[in-house]
Amino acid sequence: MEFSDLKLTRQFLNALDDLGYTEPTAIQQKAIPSIMAGRDVIGVAQTGTGKTAAFMLPVLKRLNYARGDHIRALVLVPTKELVLQVSAMSRDLARYTDLRIVEAYGGVGWKAQAEKLQAGADILISTPGRFLDLYFKEAVVTRKIKILVLDEADRMLDMGFIRPLRQILEVIPVKRQNLLFSATFNEKVEELSHEFLEFPHKITVSGEQVTPSEVEQYIYELPNVRSKIEVLKELLQDGETFSRVLVFVRKKQTLEDIAKYLARKTGGEVRTIHSNKGQNSRINAMRAFKEGEVRVLVATDVASRGIDVSGVSHVINFDVPRNYEDYIHRIGRTGRAKMRGTAITFVNRAEKYHIRQIEKLIGMPLERRELPFELPGFPTPKSEIKEMEL
Repeated sequence: MEFSDLKLTRQFLNALDDLGYTEPTAIQQKAIPSIMAGRDVIGVAQTGTGKTAAFMLPVLKRLNYARGDHIRALVLVPTKELVLQVSAMSRDLARYTDLRIVEAYGGVGWKAQAEKLQAGADILISTPGRFLDLYFKEAVVTRKIKILVLDEADRMLDMGFIRPLRQILEVIPVKRQNLLFSATFNEKVEELSHEFLEFPHKITVSGEQVTPSEVEQYIYELPNVRSKIEVLKELLQDGETFSRVLVFVRKKQTLEDIAKYLARKTGGEVRTIHSNKGQNSRINAMRAFKEGEVRVLVATDVASRGIDVSGVSHVINFDVPRNYEDYIHRIGRTGRAKMRGTAITFVNRAEKYHIRQIEKLIGMPLERRELPFELPGFPTPKSEIKEMEL
């Protein structure tokens, strides 16, 4: 199948050509016709399968051209990074139209965002909290909204957005098209779908709890944090193999120390992203990583769904996520767009339980490998032993 088979008009086909997209992915093939027909849709597909274009192309096509002063489509996503990612993709797809796209997120002043809306907009891409800020300050008019999209719905619920979502559903028109997209479809997401979708067409691609087949996954079992740091340092010495690396660290308290150590030992710049970073710092770090100015980006799970960077050679889980679905989203940052990728997870004694739960979730065992080099024996501090026993 080609994109032209999906009844997209020439301006969108030209935009897709510019982006180098030749064939629609499975989720795009199934979702685009249903959305263009005006149906409520649930789309479940793993990360890296083109979900953003699967809903944005038909939304853009349905809106078609700029009209009026007030937004006609509202796209809600859980994080600032995802607002920027979805906005960038939307603008790329709409480049041959006059559709006006505005993004809104917290961490910066709301007035500049309000001014953009008041100048006229067709689509608002926003976090739930910032949308409500703008609504209660009477900076956004909702009566013209015809389409509502919830993207990364599972993540929104994990982050506790159920109350803001319910508030938003109360202040937008009841008569509208609803789209829900998610990497997983757990019980909480299913309950949410019952609240606001009417007779939805559910589309599931490649299973609901599957990791990308293009990603090679394996584990190194290590005794303590010092060992993990040394292994990470040794791996990153091979700049040719580890050409673009995303390192996930669970605790932001230790993230900066790890990044500084790596920069000192590997001789290269290492950038970081976590929730205590300012918005500009996070955007600049993402840009530098995306453009290849830095080889290594160290992040907490705030970035696990906000990074859409081609050519990430490796994802390294410095530690095991406690929210097991985050494992799927972390490793989904590599192996994107049908490219090969590698995900390596460091596991200490206490984390073996969590790895077993992740293996149940993804429906496959993770290979245990021996280190490719000798590692000195580092004693485990008492404080770390105590933490592992908790």
